[in-house]
Amino acid sequence: MASNRWGAVAKGAKMKRILLVAALAAVATVAYASDLVIKNKSAWDIQRIYISSTDADSWGDDQLDDDILKSGQTLTLHGVECDYYDVKLVDEDGDKCELRNVKLCGDNVWTIDDDELLKCERNN
Repeated sequence: MASNRWGAVAKGAKMKRILLVAALAAVATVAYASDLVIKNKSAWDIQRIYISSTDADSWGDDQLDDDILKSGQTLTLHGVECDYYDVKLVDEDGDKCELRNVKLCGDNVWTIDDDELLKCERNN
């Protein structure tokens, strides 16, 4: 009987280690999701912001919904996973700016200024 009892304890300890590893893996996965802060320092209001995975065939949802990211305002997107993304901005004039392979990772602050927006719009 002692061997069965010790076998059961060993199994229980092994199961606890497996559960601990699984819990740590879950915490590590959650740690990669972070906040993305977008600051609009341009002279134009941003009407639409689309963010999609670089391997996606279409744009994701408009991150602003019916809101507008006015000049001087800040938007915080929660739960953005650390990865490379394609980003599409549409300003108040309907001008589009598409950025490819943008690395968004770890509590980023992304500032949109006049120079960046105009340069991007010219390239599209």
